[in-house]
Amino acid sequence: MKQTNRQTDRSRHAFTMIELTLVIVVMALLAAMALPRYERDLRQEAADNILSAIRYTRLMALTDDVTNPSNNSWQRAFWRIGIEKCTDNGIFYYIGSDKDYGGGINTSASNPEYINDPANGLKMMGANNQPCETTTNNGASNNIFLTKNYGIKNGDINIDCGDNANQYIGFDHLGRPHNGFTGSSSPDYSSLLHTNCKITVNFSESGDDPINIIIEKGTGHAYIEGEPDS
Repeated sequence: MKQTNRQTDRSRHAFTMIELTLVIVVMALLAAMALPRYERDLRQEAADNILSAIRYTRLMALTDDVTNPSNNSWQRAFWRIGIEKCTDNGIFYYIGSDKDYGGGINTSASNPEYINDPANGLKMMGANNQPCETTTNNGASNNIFLTKNYGIKNGDINIDCGDNANQYIGFDHLGRPHNGFTGSSSPDYSSLLHTNCKITVNFSESGDDPINIIIEKGTGHAYIEGEPDS
């Protein structure tokens, strides 16, 4: 009799097939509800990454003025952040300064003009003659690869700075934003922005709404549109 009771007790603690099925259905519903939230978080993460990189570029300009006023091309050395494309149509951003006025950002170890990522000490400069999907692209920080991290593809980012539409933004020693200065040969501040610059980040792969990042003229203050305290 006691043995029968123990068997009855064990059967009361076991899950029935209906209960197990119900648990699986509930878990599936919770996962479906969490998925859109994950996508929103990924979208926000992309915007936060780019915004942080812009602010880091401006900080470098404020704390490390590498321009040479005795050289008429000194404006070319503004610290800048720009967008580059890889061979697999992926994109990355870079941060650097054309300190030698040679045009472009040197990536050689003997004369580096890029900055290192403070998060991991790796280059914030990829190679446009390599695929972005490789984990060894130029020994660069993984944080700069927008396609690999967020699905942001070539053509998904647009930098609109009024009359200038170059795919980079630079800052002078006062933190003011400039665009279109890489070919400058006259010290006239003609590249100084007179309108706010808007960087539109689209998410063509996921279909999420775009995010706009605003860089204010004059001050260089950057924020996510609709989130002035971001």
